[in-house]
Amino acid sequence: MNEILKVNAEDLDCVIQPGVTREALNEYLRDTGLFFPIDPGANASLGGMAATRASGTNAVRYGTMRENVINMSVVMPDGRIIKTAARTRKSSAGYDLTKLMVGSEGTLGIITELTLRLYGIPEQISAGVCQFDSVEGACNTTIFAMQTGLPMARIELLDGLQIEMINKYSGLEYEAKPTLFLEFHGSPDGVQEQIESFNAIAEDFGGGNIQWVETMEARNKLWKARHDAYYAMLAWRQGSQGIATDACVPISRLAECIAEAQKDVAEFGLVAPIVGHVGDGNFHITPLVMMDDPDEVIRAEKFIERLNMRAIAMEGTCTGEHGIGQGKRRFLKIEHGAGADIMASIKLAIDPDNIMNPGKVVSFYE
Repeated sequence: MNEILKVNAEDLDCVIQPGVTREALNEYLRDTGLFFPIDPGANASLGGMAATRASGTNAVRYGTMRENVINMSVVMPDGRIIKTAARTRKSSAGYDLTKLMVGSEGTLGIITELTLRLYGIPEQISAGVCQFDSVEGACNTTIFAMQTGLPMARIELLDGLQIEMINKYSGLEYEAKPTLFLEFHGSPDGVQEQIESFNAIAEDFGGGNIQWVETMEARNKLWKARHDAYYAMLAWRQGSQGIATDACVPISRLAECIAEAQKDVAEFGLVAPIVGHVGDGNFHITPLVMMDDPDEVIRAEKFIERLNMRAIAMEGTCTGEHGIGQGKRRFLKIEHGAGADIMASIKLAIDPDNIMNPGKVVSFYE
């Protein structure tokens, strides 16, 4: 089911089947002057991205799949086929079934068609690399830039260890220091103003010598290196398994949460680089674990437990974009309390026979 059914250029939307990938859609749209911005890194299917409420590097400006799915066709557990909404940009007609299905991870129905929001390709795109002496400086730059309303399209944090890894894997030559990869979209004058404002903020927090690139080739090389971070990790510690984490906190708590997590990494003696969509308060620390070492596995599990609990205690979430699946059902209950019981009740009402992705997200049947 990988057909692009219709592009409504005047309305800035399109209708697709769920097997269409984000790269295939953007290739199809290339001559229309439009694009679909949600970029989780992998060339994922858009149906899967909707089911998991994916986001990624562009979410700081364009939102997540939650904000960019207008309507769906869904096959319900009893065989009925429903449309979750009209094609309009807003409606107050009844419950919001679209947002109920986005992020439901296949537990409530099967998506067979999506209507997605599209955007005009920006006139000017500039990407930059800004390095800092500390993760705190990089985080505080991000926090202040967001608080001042700078319309960044992307702002990604990589710690010094992650920079070492991508240097080796992707052939880059950055200093092994905490680094922000960032990007601005807009008119030439607007982007230049944004760059100047960001430069001033970064200097106040110890960032310097920002390298800006504007050609598509240079930007693609930069973001490919960021998207290949996981492969760079595995190549760095061969034989290990990367266990992704997905903490997300209010942006005012970001620097504190990352600093505490780094202390935990040292305490547990783990190899765990950091990458993160820090404009959203979302970051990933990935312990690289030798799974044949029982002691290391236990230490990694304790670290992940502590990280998830800290994020929840900071009024954040254990998963900013990866979903609950099976592994985080216990943390869902801790995070939402009685709200998790309401989710289980919705699951029971819609799927009483538990035939839709059983055992995932909610644990009503256990």
